[in-house]
Amino acid sequence: MGADTDIRDRTRAANLATAVPGRAGRSRSAPVSLFCRIFSLNATGLVVAAALLLGPVTVSTPVLPAEALVVVAGLALLLIGNAVVLRLGLAPLHRLGRAMAAADLLRPGARAMVAGPAEAAELIRTYNTMLDRLQSERAAGAARALSAQERERRRIARELHDEVGQTLTAVLLQLKRVADRAPEELREEVGQAQEATGAGLDEIRRIARRLRPGVLEELGLASALRSLAVEFTTHGLTVRHHIPAELPPLTEESELVLYRVAQEGLTNTARHAGADRAEIMLRPFADGVELVARDNGQGLGDVPEGAGIRGMRERALLVGAELSVGPGPGRGTETRLRVGGR
Repeated sequence: MGADTDIRDRTRAANLATAVPGRAGRSRSAPVSLFCRIFSLNATGLVVAAALLLGPVTVSTPVLPAEALVVVAGLALLLIGNAVVLRLGLAPLHRLGRAMAAADLLRPGARAMVAGPAEAAELIRTYNTMLDRLQSERAAGAARALSAQERERRRIARELHDEVGQTLTAVLLQLKRVADRAPEELREEVGQAQEATGAGLDEIRRIARRLRPGVLEELGLASALRSLAVEFTTHGLTVRHHIPAELPPLTEESELVLYRVAQEGLTNTARHAGADRAEIMLRPFADGVELVARDNGQGLGDVPEGAGIRGMRERALLVGAELSVGPGPGRGTETRLRVGGR
């Protein structure tokens, strides 16, 4: 009675689903549920057992070898059929489990394949919808966080330039006046203090430029990337650049993402790669531009991705770009970022 009631309830639910506009086509083409498959197989097994008991082939006492063989063969076929159906029916759930274990919100696009019985297919569709929503919410949250981060960078850069920089400039002028009036035996020490203060002022200006790329706002992406390559070249890393003068039109957010990814890639190269040469390229493609940054360092190896690469992935998600970080053509690491145009 429980099974009959369950079947009637499912039939009424299916009829209600087909009555809803827009659901009829999907209901007609929906795969047979796992419950129906197992139920039909068990019903078939009972029919076969009844046929064996009531048919011309009956079990007598003592049991004949041929009759025992027929019964054992029937049971074996029943078990094998159950195993096959369950294996096929549960395979989509195993695939879903593997997809869930490998899911990464920083690598969008990977979705579990919708297949299998109705319950499994609906579960997989629900999981994919949930993943889409989570990625959308994460992208929106990352956009707010990165926007706040950029505002904080501008504030710190402005304070470094306007306050700390001016203070050190005043200190340099005072040291110059002191050096002009100081005795001969103190001039060397005052000169060393001037050099240290000047070096500190240059470092503060460099940090301010990296925090807020004014050249990006004033001269555009191509000039900003060339300036970035020159900046890292002056700090012990030979950086070649291949950047065309004419680029497809990009949004301000896309230009900022391209600049920050190139900056982070060169920073990782200078700090961790053990490289002496690097290269950045910017080239247009059908509907956008592709940034390529590579070096001749030791590569990533088996080291898990750090905060720098995760930050690059979050920035790429912000503008819907495709980012890949992996081994280069020979040694070293290669970073590729493809950004669509306006």
